[in-house]
Amino acid sequence: MTIYFYAADEVPYGCFSNFSAHGFDLDGHWWPTSEHYFQACKFAGTRHADVIRRARTPLRAAELGRDPSRPLRRDWERVKDDVMRRAVAAKFHAHADIRAILLSTGEQEIVEDTTTDHYWGRGRTGTGKNMLGRILMRTRHRLRA
Repeated sequence: MTIYFYAADEVPYGCFSNFSAHGFDLDGHWWPTSEHYFQACKFAGTRHADVIRRARTPLRAAELGRDPSRPLRRDWERVKDDVMRRAVAAKFHAHADIRAILLSTGEQEIVEDTTTDHYWGRGRTGTGKNMLGRILMRTRHRLRA
């Protein structure tokens, strides 16, 4: 069976969303969501990163992080998967309740059910890379070990 998730308010798998309200400490700061962390890391070491970290909602953090007028760090394409891995790991280490939900998925495939993102999710055609789902499954495997 495949587990599909997307919105943070879905029960029980909404916690897999980067918009879920499960904050964590990482890199010397408190991050309200993994979306805040991911988007801020696009601009690490700049004032804009701090503005994103303090964004009121994960949607606002995403909007700020996708602002085309702001240049991304030069190595972003090379490091973005590792940034996501670190955020997801920190989030699930910090919260026993959602860690239990992730572990309860056994060996099932986890898929971000979005038609708009072929990289992080399954995409419109269902053939996307599903990198967020892959990172969640890898995190699940590491939590078990």
